[in-house]
Amino acid sequence: MDYFQIALVTLEATIRLSVPLVLAALAGLFSERAGIFDIGLEGKMLAAAFAGGAAAAVYDSAFLGLLAAIAVSVCLALVHGYASITQRGNQIVSGVAINFIAIGATVILGQAWFRQGGRTPQLGGDSRFEAVTLPFVDTLADIPYLGDIYANLISGHFLLTYFAFAMVPFSWWVLYRTRFGLRLRAVGENPGAVDTAGISVTRMRYLAVICCGILCGFAGAYLSMAVAAGFVKGMTAGKGFIALAALIFAKWKPVNVMLACLLFGFLDALAILMQGRPLPLIGEVPVQFMQALPYILTVILLAGFIGKAIPPKAGGVPYVKER
Repeated sequence: MDYFQIALVTLEATIRLSVPLVLAALAGLFSERAGIFDIGLEGKMLAAAFAGGAAAAVYDSAFLGLLAAIAVSVCLALVHGYASITQRGNQIVSGVAINFIAIGATVILGQAWFRQGGRTPQLGGDSRFEAVTLPFVDTLADIPYLGDIYANLISGHFLLTYFAFAMVPFSWWVLYRTRFGLRLRAVGENPGAVDTAGISVTRMRYLAVICCGILCGFAGAYLSMAVAAGFVKGMTAGKGFIALAALIFAKWKPVNVMLACLLFGFLDALAILMQGRPLPLIGEVPVQFMQALPYILTVILLAGFIGKAIPPKAGGVPYVKER
């Protein structure tokens, strides 16, 4: 395999691995911009992945699986919203609780329903999202380099992949060019001023956590019904926490979020590519180290390269309406 093919395979894997990170990080962006910190991205993704895989297996429909994934994720988001907004509870504790609930419930329900060790049945056909082939792939196939780039990097991805990257400019437009986005950002910075203007802080924050739940639902559905053919125990593997790291690394800006997620996806793809391959002057590196490499580099990047990341001023602080 020549260097061009190696680069092509690595970049294709980068895109594939970054999709759930992009969706989850954008989900956290909406929530945290409104002042609701959400450590429970991981749990919502995991629950959505299980719900999507289970519904798709039972009803043999990827569309119904996607709806189930979104519904379950939104329900968990509303639980987090109720605890954090209505009851003014600790947002970190609520998010951690959602993570634990999702980790335990998916295994218990998976074993009780399908008797496959917490897995869902193998998906295929209409119960799974298939890769989309864009027009002109055959026409450009004979053109050196360009044909391979178009066929592998631009075409040949899942529908949810295109949706994820389309959500980046859409999120930017919503946050910075719409009245809803202006109010959402204001709620996260100065909820008292928003309340004085006659806008419901509670309503805006609930809308933000619902947006978060919807995007986490798409992320979970991608994991179990697109990149994999069914749910597997713990299949999120810390992606929700990596998405949170990408969100901080990007300083809560949509385009930067995408770039950060692509960077972390590239590190993950590079770790997969280097497994079992000897490195110059070092030799073969243990598989466990290569698997941990993306997480190690994430900590290094966050510790030394982003400078001071300033979160929304009212983030994590329950709002109490002044009498």
